[in-house]
Amino acid sequence: MEKKGNRYGLHRVIRPSGVLPQTAEKIDNNLSEIYDNEILLDVDTLNVDSASFTQIENQAGGDHKKIAEIMKGIVAERGKHQNPVTGSGGMFMGRVNKIGSALQGTIDLKPGDRVASLVSLSLTPLRIDRIKEIRTETDQVDIDGQAILFESGIYAKIPSDMSAKLALSVLDVAGAVPQVARLVKPGDTVMLIGAGGKSGMLCMHEARKRAGVTGRIIALAHSEKSTVRARELGLADDVISGDATQPVSVMEKIEKITNGRLCDVVINCANNPNTEMTSILCCRDRGIVYFFSMAVSFTKAALGAEGVGKDVDMYIGNGYAHRHAEISLNVLRENPRLCKLFEEMYG
Repeated sequence: MEKKGNRYGLHRVIRPSGVLPQTAEKIDNNLSEIYDNEILLDVDTLNVDSASFTQIENQAGGDHKKIAEIMKGIVAERGKHQNPVTGSGGMFMGRVNKIGSALQGTIDLKPGDRVASLVSLSLTPLRIDRIKEIRTETDQVDIDGQAILFESGIYAKIPSDMSAKLALSVLDVAGAVPQVARLVKPGDTVMLIGAGGKSGMLCMHEARKRAGVTGRIIALAHSEKSTVRARELGLADDVISGDATQPVSVMEKIEKITNGRLCDVVINCANNPNTEMTSILCCRDRGIVYFFSMAVSFTKAALGAEGVGKDVDMYIGNGYAHRHAEISLNVLRENPRLCKLFEEMYG
């Protein structure tokens, strides 16, 4: 008979006692038996979040064997794939293997269904048996392994009108788009930091849609490739190349573009640390800064804004929003050019 589990997965926490799985230093990833309110899945792909994968790739010097060793070491130590440097994880794609007795008949899943998790790997019990392929250009890693979704865990069935890997790439950052829709108003001047990246491109589409013809979209990208991507999408009024870790030089460019007014909304999708002050300095007083990046430090943002006397409203990106999977996948359906680019990169 299956053991009774806690809705939020507290029964899997090893240390420290009493905390939630995401906060825990170590959780139980022994998946030979499941609790009555768990879903066991056979995992085939991990989509590591961009900030985490960038850090791991840099630590490994780009060597795939070392990347694999680091990832397996994290899971062996913590029972989950939670990068100890960034604190973040990612998400997975797999097929339902078994559904706990307490959930049977209460959810829209059956064994064999292919789904993507919409909760972070930083709280997901995970076992990696073998790493089969590492795709550094997309932050995706194919594995043989298994994972658990708790009763409170959210997921999305893979849609039939796009490839599984394409859907996975979007669902990994699904929380960003609906929140941009809430924050951007018609006529706003909006700046996207990391505009040529995955979440940045999706957010740029939504910002353009919400700001409308009277708004202005400014895209900031770092590398030559990401700058070209941001420009080719045709969503931004201005595309600039710059280093978001250099706040004053970027701010001067934004001041010139906006005639000193700066931006109503700044959306940070960068995957490197130390971009907080660029976001803050490029935002007008009483404007909005939305930090979706997992590389952002609350301390640097809060104390940095205080230090330069900036009165801005700062939002931390929530990985979940109501109907976020459906809303984000619809971006690709609405924008054929963006869909084609994502298919080339991730499909």
